[in-house]
Amino acid sequence: MSEQQIVVKDPQGASAALPAGASAGDALKALGAIRGQVLAANVDGQVRDLGTPISDGATVAPVPADSDEGREILRHSVAHIMAQAVTDLFTDAKFAIGPPITDGFYYDFDVAEPFTPEDLQRIEDRMHEIVRADQVFRRRDLSKAEALELFADQPYKLEIIEGVDEAEGAAGQVVSVYENVRDRDGDGQAWVDLCRGPHIPTTKWVPAFALQRVAGAYWRGDESNPMLQRIYGTAWESRKALAAHLEQLEEARKRDHRKLGRQLELVAFPEELGPGIAIFLPKGAIVRKEMEDWIRAETLQRGYQPVYTPHIGREELWQISGHLENYGDLMFPGMEVEAATYRLKPMNCPFHILAFTSRTRSYRELPLRLSELGTVYRYERSGVVNGLLRARGFTQDDSHIFCRPEQLVGEIAGCITFARDVLRTFGLGDPSRVAVSTRPAQKAIGTDEQWAHGEAALKEAAAASGLDYTIDEGEGAFYGPKIDVHARDAIGREWQLSTIQVDFNLPARFDMAYTGTDGAPHQPIMVHRALFGSIERFFAVLLESTAGAFPAWLAPIQAVVVPIADRHHPYGDQVVAHLAAQGLRAELDDSDETMGAKIRRHQIAKVPYQLIVGDDEAAERTVSVRPRAGQQRKGVALDDFAAELAREVAAREALPASSGA
Repeated sequence: MSEQQIVVKDPQGASAALPAGASAGDALKALGAIRGQVLAANVDGQVRDLGTPISDGATVAPVPADSDEGREILRHSVAHIMAQAVTDLFTDAKFAIGPPITDGFYYDFDVAEPFTPEDLQRIEDRMHEIVRADQVFRRRDLSKAEALELFADQPYKLEIIEGVDEAEGAAGQVVSVYENVRDRDGDGQAWVDLCRGPHIPTTKWVPAFALQRVAGAYWRGDESNPMLQRIYGTAWESRKALAAHLEQLEEARKRDHRKLGRQLELVAFPEELGPGIAIFLPKGAIVRKEMEDWIRAETLQRGYQPVYTPHIGREELWQISGHLENYGDLMFPGMEVEAATYRLKPMNCPFHILAFTSRTRSYRELPLRLSELGTVYRYERSGVVNGLLRARGFTQDDSHIFCRPEQLVGEIAGCITFARDVLRTFGLGDPSRVAVSTRPAQKAIGTDEQWAHGEAALKEAAAASGLDYTIDEGEGAFYGPKIDVHARDAIGREWQLSTIQVDFNLPARFDMAYTGTDGAPHQPIMVHRALFGSIERFFAVLLESTAGAFPAWLAPIQAVVVPIADRHHPYGDQVVAHLAAQGLRAELDDSDETMGAKIRRHQIAKVPYQLIVGDDEAAERTVSVRPRAGQQRKGVALDDFAAELAREVAAREALPASSGA
């Protein structure tokens, strides 16, 4: 082989020879790996621009536009295009950061006046012009001094650059920028942004995007910093994919749990309580009670023991646990009482540890599984509070398992099975994704050996459960690795719900011990697990997935009796009483509305069954059954309907991740 040639290969081992200096894109073409739209290349495990020169022996794979990595690159590139459009139109604008996010991107700007809807349209029009101009994305590596000079009039970029460690780069080049080259004739005209990349080759590679909304955002999320204008947008690999996403967003707006919660009289968010705190109204409380009753019964059946713990504790408890040091910014301020400082609990775990250490424990008692529906309080910033999905006060179906090392994998596997049963029972199907989150780069507590042990146990348990899993690098909690279980709702959105965490840290901090077979003290391993995640959040997901059309076993009112005339009220009362005697939730509609108005109102309220009663029904002890979905049945014997509904409720028949009919 000539010295001017290199050999590259694909992940399957096929190889190709190329001239020295060939790019990643050249390698993919030579390997026959470009099928459909490819936006970047994976070179030896790192995602790179297609124009990146590659070395001899490199392994190269495509990054398709319709992959998660491909969409992230596309959205990051469109964020750059948006920032260029904004600075073209608003020449005094200072631009901050613009990352890709789930299903989209945003960019933050410091401008004299907030952006208006008309501004958003102008920016989008300018972006289309930039896309049509086919501007090249070109990377340059700079020294810190060069970068500071380049962005001398951009204070937010200067702050980022000042934080760069000059020892990180080779040959003094520690900062990378991307230029959108406006003029391909080489006269140097370019729009430049600080960025690690990678990016698409040119702006013309953007197939479909849309700007969505503007919101305020503090620089670096700190309320003491300037308030910036954040523009959100989305970008997709095709116009069809964009249209499908926008349609999903519209459907999601219709299903917003705050809107449905108000319409169906399930939950309220009184201003007097402040943001992030909700009241469950009677109908919502019934749904919640059914959820709680189910999880309580299941935890008992699976060998958990219940505990009840207080809502506050002395601050020293959180110092021992490490929460004050590592989680303090999400804890409410302390309360001074009798020369001591108390804190609202952000977690239940230290209290469960105190339950364990209330007396000496033997190896024979392990695994010890403690369970509680425990309400916790976290100081979420008002800008990120989102109804029940992200609240300041919420209740976790929280359990902590204390076990011996040889029991760890089995206990984790049991939690995964339990999580899967939760999703199936509530109509969300099997997990859409199971992710093992590994040690975070910062704020991690514990030894390398402990983290390796925990991560290995999680992977083994996930594999033993028969579920495929992915690795979320660096996404573990500060005290240990975890498994997150995700599910898809009826309109295709993915939600992270159940969490299972391994913890060597807290048992050490609290000097926990059990007496082993050798008579000596041994430290247990702790497993945290919450399967609903929080009652409130799971309720919100369920409400949006069903669009409020809960399955009969969860529905606040399972059947409403609608008399045709006032003279049928006595029989209607008998029907309600008969159903109630079977443990079913039924009500009589004795309002003065017309029949048509009553039926429409209960249909809108998504009651599973309306029972129409008139002269014939009263005489024959029957009901005319009008289900929420399906055909009406007349002349159904009351006893038969009661038995049918009782069987449906007892079986906890769930709507298939459904349309919420």
